[in-house]
Amino acid sequence: MAWLIMIAIVGLLLVGNELWSRRKNLHEEFSRKFIHISVGCLVAFWPWWLSWTEIRWLSVAFLAGVGLSKLLGVFQALHSVQRPTWGEFFFAISVGGLTFLTHNKWIYATALLQMALADGLAAVIGVRYGNGQGYSVFGHRKTLIGTLVFLLTSMIILVWYQAASGANISIIKLDFIALLASAIENLAVAGFDNLLVPLVVVALLR
Repeated sequence: MAWLIMIAIVGLLLVGNELWSRRKNLHEEFSRKFIHISVGCLVAFWPWWLSWTEIRWLSVAFLAGVGLSKLLGVFQALHSVQRPTWGEFFFAISVGGLTFLTHNKWIYATALLQMALADGLAAVIGVRYGNGQGYSVFGHRKTLIGTLVFLLTSMIILVWYQAASGANISIIKLDFIALLASAIENLAVAGFDNLLVPLVVVALLR
């Protein structure tokens, strides 16, 4: 069954990332965002393989798995970040929660790619190249280059959505969605962006 294959792939990604992180002593943000990007990009296209009901049940399973992992310290690379964050939980909630808001596969994929790809790349590139360009939002450090990467990636994803789905959306609205998603990513600390960004994108694309 397709859902068993998806669970197996996610499990392999988690275990592989954990072993890689311990072996190479990776920066905590890199190991976390590898899972964020890889699993998020996979899940974004689940509607092409799974039913909406299956996605909801897998979301519940992942939410429980994240809770157990955090409690037992199973995947240290996933929870190693020092700042307070509930991002992993909101990630799992978004996966299932969005299925109640839209049954449009393209909108679902676009919303999750905003969370997975735009946010993930922004964090990785911000950590790698953002020294000396930082600013603080509610006590959380952000970087100018990270914000710009999010904005650019967000716009690329939205243009892809329009081309792939055949939707007719003005460039002004696409710009507005990308700018608003970037603003939310900046202001929503402690991992809340993993919930708010996809919700807002779905609401504006419906």
